[in-house]
Amino acid sequence: MKAQEDYTSLSRPDPPFSHPEIIPRFEGKVPRHVGVIMDGNGRWAQQRGLTRTEGHKAAEPVVFDTIAGAIEAGVRYLTLYTFSTENWNRSPAEVRFLMGFSRDIIHRRVHQMDEWGVRVRWAGRRPKLWTSVINELERAEEITKNNKVIDVVFAVNYGGRAEIVDGVNEILSRGEKKVSEKSFASHLYNSDIPDLDLIMRSSGEKRLSNFMLWQSAYAELDFEPELWPDCGRKVLWRAINAYCRRSRRFGGVESA
Repeated sequence: MKAQEDYTSLSRPDPPFSHPEIIPRFEGKVPRHVGVIMDGNGRWAQQRGLTRTEGHKAAEPVVFDTIAGAIEAGVRYLTLYTFSTENWNRSPAEVRFLMGFSRDIIHRRVHQMDEWGVRVRWAGRRPKLWTSVINELERAEEITKNNKVIDVVFAVNYGGRAEIVDGVNEILSRGEKKVSEKSFASHLYNSDIPDLDLIMRSSGEKRLSNFMLWQSAYAELDFEPELWPDCGRKVLWRAINAYCRRSRRFGGVESA
C-alpha cells in the first residue's frame, strides 16, 4: 500500500481534540519543526460570494484542527504565519478586523491550548502591532510557559527580512566584531527553536512570501492546492507523509 494511503486506527487522545479521522502511520521520521503559510482565506470567501472577513473567520477552526493534527503526528514545533509585515498594506478595514480577530482568538483559545499541552510563542515586531494583541500573546505565553507537548509560534507582524535586520541591529548595538552563522542565529526571534524541516503552504501558490528566510535554508517545501479554510489535519498529514518520503542530504550525498 502506498505510504500516503497507509493509515491505522491508532488510539486517539481524549477530547477536546478527538475526531473521527484515523491517524496515519508515517513511514519515516516526522519533521521536528513545521512552518505553515496559511494562504487563501480571501479567495475562499470570494468564491462563495462572501466578504474577506468571512474567509478569515472560517480559518479559525482550521488553525486549531491543524494544531491538534500536529500534536497527533508528533511534531514538536509548529510556526503559523498569521500576519506578515506586508499585510499592513491591505485595506484599513481588513487590517482592523485581523488585529481584533487575532487578539480575540488568542484570548478565547488560550485555555484550550493549555489543556492540550501547547506552549504558545510569538515571533514578530512590536512597532505598529496593536498593544492589545501583544498583551494577549504575552498573557498566553505566560499561562502556557511550562507546557512541553508542542511549541506553537504565532508569527504576527512577522517578516523574514525584518527578523534578519533586527538581528543585525542587535549585533551592532552590542558591539560584536565578528559573527558566525551560529552566533548570528542566536540573535533571531525564538533562537532556541530549531530550523524548519518542512514548510507547507496552502492555496497552490509556490513562494515563501518572506517567511522565515534564515530558518528555511534546508526546509522541504510542500505546496498544497486547497485554500486554507479547506485544510486541516488531513492536509498537514499529507504534507508530512510527502516529507517522510524525501531524502534530506543537506548538501551531501546519499550513502550507498
